[in-house]
Amino acid sequence: MEMSNAGAGGVPPKLEDDDAAAAAAEREPCGGGAPRREEKERWRRELVVGCLVALLLFAFFVLGRESASEVLQIASSKLSAMNGGFTTKNPSHGGGAAKHADELLGGLLAPGMDRRSCRSRYQAAHYYKHFPYAPSPHLLDKLRAYEARHRRCAPGTPLYNRSVEQLRSGRSAGGVECNYVVWLPFDGLGNRMLSMVSGFLYALLTDRVLLVDLPHDSSDLFCEPFPGATWLLPPDFPVANLFGLGPRPEQSYTILLNKKKITAVVNNDDDPASKNATAALPPPPAYVYLSLGYQMADKLFFCGDDQRALAKVNWLLLYSDLYFVPSLYSVAEFNGELRRLFPAKESACHLLARYLLHPTNAVWGMVTRYYNSYLAQASRRIGVQIRMFNFASVSVDDLYNQILTCSRQEHVLPETTTDNDNDDDLATAYDSNSSNGGGGNYTAILIASLYPDYYVRIRATYYEHAARGRVRVGVFQPTHEERQATQRLFHNQKALAEIHLLGFSDELVTSGMSTFGYVGSSLAGVRPTILMPAHGHRVPAPPCRRAVSMEPCNLTPPRLGEAECREMAAVVDKEDVARHVKVCEDFDRGVKFFD
Repeated sequence: MEMSNAGAGGVPPKLEDDDAAAAAAEREPCGGGAPRREEKERWRRELVVGCLVALLLFAFFVLGRESASEVLQIASSKLSAMNGGFTTKNPSHGGGAAKHADELLGGLLAPGMDRRSCRSRYQAAHYYKHFPYAPSPHLLDKLRAYEARHRRCAPGTPLYNRSVEQLRSGRSAGGVECNYVVWLPFDGLGNRMLSMVSGFLYALLTDRVLLVDLPHDSSDLFCEPFPGATWLLPPDFPVANLFGLGPRPEQSYTILLNKKKITAVVNNDDDPASKNATAALPPPPAYVYLSLGYQMADKLFFCGDDQRALAKVNWLLLYSDLYFVPSLYSVAEFNGELRRLFPAKESACHLLARYLLHPTNAVWGMVTRYYNSYLAQASRRIGVQIRMFNFASVSVDDLYNQILTCSRQEHVLPETTTDNDNDDDLATAYDSNSSNGGGGNYTAILIASLYPDYYVRIRATYYEHAARGRVRVGVFQPTHEERQATQRLFHNQKALAEIHLLGFSDELVTSGMSTFGYVGSSLAGVRPTILMPAHGHRVPAPPCRRAVSMEPCNLTPPRLGEAECREMAAVVDKEDVARHVKVCEDFDRGVKFFD
């Protein structure tokens, strides 16, 4: 089923070929009043600079040099964003292109890659409405170093062939320049995208190379993200049955640890016995299978001494459906580096997802055709993502009322009148449901859900009642698949297209605990309003919460005591960890990054 406007019941036309669409997106708008806007913008920048300088002086003299350094990095990120044309909202024109949009996203993306093979890589910047954080200089240096390493070690290179030969021999060996993380698919699309981002960050932190093993259902979703080399694992990889190993294979880290085929040793320079024990360690295995899914079979992965053991293994196979980035912050080996990479903690997934996950041309065509047909002319775009979980299910009526109550509480959706006599306003509101309702005070509401019920009811609301302030409202739903079918490529392509359409929103309402919503918010650079899960099959009170951080939640963090991670308490600043890794707004057993 093609992506369609569920309101019209038809298939959106392909307005123009992709090259013509790209050319139209780059045209500048006409308009006057530029000098006054520039003067206001100059005063705003001067005010922000003054406040940041005062904050920096306060941090230096009161909090100390290290805190001042962090404040300086955040200030630099914000100023770079402002001066580079990034603002909280970019003015849009013809198809949603942002004026002055930096298609390289502040240096996040490397220039020079083939535009025709992956149009989304450089076009996406013209559709995003929010650019809240510029990448830190340290992150840019790290990405460029990674790209160079990936080119040296990618499949088909002599270094890759040497590493594979050692893998076939059955034993890791020293002196190998290239070490790898192999990402394996697990669970639905949102989970996969978050675990791919997590695996890539782990590769950055450990100087490894990320390779992905994509089944048919994911074979035409994402472009090659790294310049001059592939990230696809070759089909002749010598470890068999990668998709069927399950959560606890014989080569999992914990099982190897229990069988003493691999040993984690705490380095203690003052203890001679520790040095002797290190010399007697068994040789590392050829590969280790990391099970970091919902069962968290290898939770010791998040201990510093275990990370030192894993550093000796050339090949790590990552089986995860989690966004485990916030849990890496407690690992002493990674804490300082994460602080330098992401001075603003909530920017981690936002920046990494925009760097790594570019839709293929097939998916991007769906995105841009739908956007240009139905959303481009809106002055305000609101994404509403609705997911019903079996463990927290309620009736359609109850969830619809939860959405409306939440919207009134947080002032998200346009308010409606109660005056049925205002026929002019009523006609104005409903007529804009066509794709020609653009310009002026026009709001487009995009519904992303497996089911059409909520679209039908929200659309009917604006048919039966005019929106206040003569706001014209259009309500749209690209698909309603009825059930999740992760094993089907076309289903995943449409789901990925919807995630990116959500990513072009001004505001978002998302379902709590939904990884689909987490990815949409991260791509959008928006702190969403989160519908609280209906635990006990009852609509919660309050019905929703405004997120304090746009970071995704790690729904299954490792539960580790100090006895299990022996160095965690001694090396990592507990207060700093507690300040930046807190309980999620939508799930009290999950954790996420906060600033």
